[in-house]
Amino acid sequence: MRRILSVWCWLAAGATVSAHAAGLPAVPREQPALRALAVAPSETELRATITQLVGFGTRHTLSDTRSGTRGIGAARRWVKARFEAISRDCGGCLEVITPSQTFTGKRIPHPTQVMDVVAIKRGSSDPQRVIAITGHLDSRVSDVMNASSDAPGANDDASGVAALIEAARLLSKQDNRATLVFAALSGEEQGLYGGKVLADYAVAHGWQVEAELNNDIVGNSRGQNGVIDNTVVRVFSEGTRSNETLQQADYRRYHGGEVDSPSRNLARTMAQLADRYLPDFRVRMVYRTDRYGRGGDQVPFLEAGYPAVRVTEAHEDYTHQHQDLRTQDGIRYGDTIAGIDFRYLARVTALNAITMATLSRAPAPPAAVDIHGALATDTTLDWHKVPGAAGYRVHWRDTTAPQWQHAQATGDVDHYVLKDVVIDDWYFGVSSVSADGYESPVVFPGDAGSFERSPPAATKH
Repeated sequence: MRRILSVWCWLAAGATVSAHAAGLPAVPREQPALRALAVAPSETELRATITQLVGFGTRHTLSDTRSGTRGIGAARRWVKARFEAISRDCGGCLEVITPSQTFTGKRIPHPTQVMDVVAIKRGSSDPQRVIAITGHLDSRVSDVMNASSDAPGANDDASGVAALIEAARLLSKQDNRATLVFAALSGEEQGLYGGKVLADYAVAHGWQVEAELNNDIVGNSRGQNGVIDNTVVRVFSEGTRSNETLQQADYRRYHGGEVDSPSRNLARTMAQLADRYLPDFRVRMVYRTDRYGRGGDQVPFLEAGYPAVRVTEAHEDYTHQHQDLRTQDGIRYGDTIAGIDFRYLARVTALNAITMATLSRAPAPPAAVDIHGALATDTTLDWHKVPGAAGYRVHWRDTTAPQWQHAQATGDVDHYVLKDVVIDDWYFGVSSVSADGYESPVVFPGDAGSFERSPPAATKH
């Protein structure tokens, strides 16, 4: 029912189609493949992965790397073997790599190799454009430097690793025009090092990362305060770009864009997909880079100029995070598999899978979106066409509205005039659409909303 209502509200808000937009639907086309993918994640597979990871005792970044049964090394090798098994099932469709760097720092007192385990499914027509999902493999107890005590890390973050491995299994045999990346990272608890390793690898290899979905703590539906909610997941997104220059910030402060970074419009896309394909599940968008005073592996991607979000359960239980295994005052502390709601984790996995499928099948977001309309009663938008787009949509919303409210299909053009829509009163954006109806995220005009890693300096109008 909620999906039907959301579409009705979208239409009621003023969605229309232009006469020359031949072949493009007025609303995003229903995709049976996404509907099937939304119910495909297996609770059995998710449980098996978390059980295996918990069984390594600790996966602390500074733990044993040589043992075959305990420590971060054994865990990394198991994940690599799991990716390789998935690849065999799809005829060798995955390339499995282990990028690494050696770090020292406040929480890494001696030079330590931080290694990620990454599976890459190359895009069929747009291989340099990358859609990535990450979760961190390492775990910890109360003392962040304790590398020997049991640290099951079932929810933080075996749940995220289980989600990305299941997404890899489901998407491995499906079409993707852009490249899909599934990455189990290390070193998160010691300082977000694994995220840096992969972000640096992306920069060095010229990846055009359109989206990085960081799944961290996504398996629990019961909060510490007793609230149980298995229908909501939070998606955190930055408001302004982390790599914004002073000149770009000056332009944005005057013309707007504080809530329209590419990461924010990626989050909006996820929320819309949940409304459409997950009727028992919704995204709660949070206008922050991460939880208050905390961080995750999406941060190094943001610092590198890539769009990225953090996916986290709606209600956290802090007695199950960063805790020694113990019972104290009648409370059981520790991050064990008993705290995982596998039905909930399957829903989170479905959200990630349909997001990755959508983005990898859609064209790239429009490039160089620009806008004009000062001292005019019409608003004009221009953009650069992108490969694989059959047409585009112009979107607009009230400046205080959280989601795009109105849309106009334009056809295969790079210029459009919205008649009698005054630029002063709305926020605007443009998305690209494939011939089979897959739509990119919306791009806000100018540097503030660009999905390019390093957009050119702002242009004054």
